[in-house]
Amino acid sequence: LQTYLQSLTTRLEEMRVKRRDSEQWMHHRVLPPELRERVRRYDQYKWLETRGVDEESLVQNLPNDLRRDIKRHLCLNLVRRVPLFENMDERMLDAICERLKPSLCTENTYIVREGDPVNEMLFIIRGRLESVTTDGGRSGFFNRGILKGNDFCGEELLTWALDPKSGSNLPPSTRTVKALTEVEAFALEAEEVKYITSQFRRLQSRQVQHTFRFYSQQWRTWAASFIQAAWRRHTRRKTAELRHNEEMEEDGYDNDDGESESTPMLYKTPERPH
Repeated sequence: LQTYLQSLTTRLEEMRVKRRDSEQWMHHRVLPPELRERVRRYDQYKWLETRGVDEESLVQNLPNDLRRDIKRHLCLNLVRRVPLFENMDERMLDAICERLKPSLCTENTYIVREGDPVNEMLFIIRGRLESVTTDGGRSGFFNRGILKGNDFCGEELLTWALDPKSGSNLPPSTRTVKALTEVEAFALEAEEVKYITSQFRRLQSRQVQHTFRFYSQQWRTWAASFIQAAWRRHTRRKTAELRHNEEMEEDGYDNDDGESESTPMLYKTPERPH
């Protein structure tokens, strides 16, 4: 207990020094109050989550087998909850877990903006994010969704990595993703995605790609937009048919009246007395 308290005291002192250095730097660079407050919130959130421990460097310094087991304990259930990876073999899941890095985001932080290059896939542990797209700025198009624990974003990287013709340029984001609350997640960087897809050919199977498309936010948005467009076309066609039928009925009624007015009285059938 004494050793723990001494370690905690040391980390607290390190945190105070970092905060002091951060405040001096922000004052020197004349950052606006809004940016200063965002920096303070992030530092506070990071301290609450990690207590000043750099988990990534701590795990990286361990032997390979021990590091793999710890990563599996921390990440395996999260990765398996992603439909794309739930049926993958153990070797591939270990490779994914080993390359995941912890990521923290504070409220109102933009993860990525529509059109910007995507540099990581994000697997959400907890928190809520808003995902919005205008389909490249198309007039009248807007789609919004909410991402939460067990969801993921940045799936454009997987399409990019699976395409043998893709170059070194990262794919543009089809959505703007913003943290609505504090978010804890694991991130898989672009180069790691490229490495995994090159090492494990099973990811290139049609079944896996269909599964990816079904659960992908990007593909769901496209499917929804196509369905909406088809429904609008169907509605317009039905409306035009109804209007045409009404006009035909009106024209037929007028012609009947005209013929009856021009018909001589000789050919009219006399009315029967009541």
